[in-house]
Amino acid sequence: MHRPSPPSDSDQHADRRRPPTPPPSRPDQAQTSKPLATHHDLINNYPSHRPRLKPPPLKRTSPLAWFAAICCAFLWTIIILGGLAVLIIYLLFRPRNPHLDIPQATLNAAYLDIDIDSNTTLLNADLTLLANFSNPNHKVDVVFTLLDLDLYFGATLVAAAALNPFAERRGESALRSVHMVASQVALPEKEAEEWRRQEEEGAAGSGGGNGLMMEVRGTMRTRSELGGLLRFSYWLHCRCGIVMGAPPGGALKNVSCRTKR
Repeated sequence: MHRPSPPSDSDQHADRRRPPTPPPSRPDQAQTSKPLATHHDLINNYPSHRPRLKPPPLKRTSPLAWFAAICCAFLWTIIILGGLAVLIIYLLFRPRNPHLDIPQATLNAAYLDIDIDSNTTLLNADLTLLANFSNPNHKVDVVFTLLDLDLYFGATLVAAAALNPFAERRGESALRSVHMVASQVALPEKEAEEWRRQEEEGAAGSGGGNGLMMEVRGTMRTRSELGGLLRFSYWLHCRCGIVMGAPPGGALKNVSCRTKR
């Protein structure tokens, strides 16, 4: 019986150099493995009969909307130009408020009376004051169209006066004599006691700040004229605290005035 001869050394070296045989592929792998599609293949295989997207129809703007837009633009243009014009005029003229001062006043007479029926204290007073209306502007004329002055003692209105309208040119001042009379004005008990106390201090002549303290409140309707180019009206409110000596012939001891819009 013939026995196979053992492999020689050369055959063993040849087997070692020979690459290993890959395992056979399975049937399922052979069926499922396919080459990957490229970007070009995807573009070519995309259906050519796809529907095209149509842009939405353009809506025409109505004439009413155009008219409203034009009106708004015109209005804003007027507002901006008007604001610039007012700013330029203000910087050019620099208008200032007129002010009121009281350089002189006299308390001609004043006394308290008692109403027996109602047991109420009544004030009777006669006051003459000199009002100085000044226009501090160098380029603006001022017209006082309405002037009302009220006299208060404490919180009680005791007298009132009205002045005729007048005009002042730039840098001018005007003096007006104002006569104010309080007749049978009822005072609260607390204010009546305060009147008596201040009248005694004023008669004693103890210091310039002691006396009958009253307040003059002015309301003025004023119109400023800026070189004939622009006119504007506004209200001014003035308050002057005055301290008067005891009547008769009580002189002005102290005054403090302020004017604001």
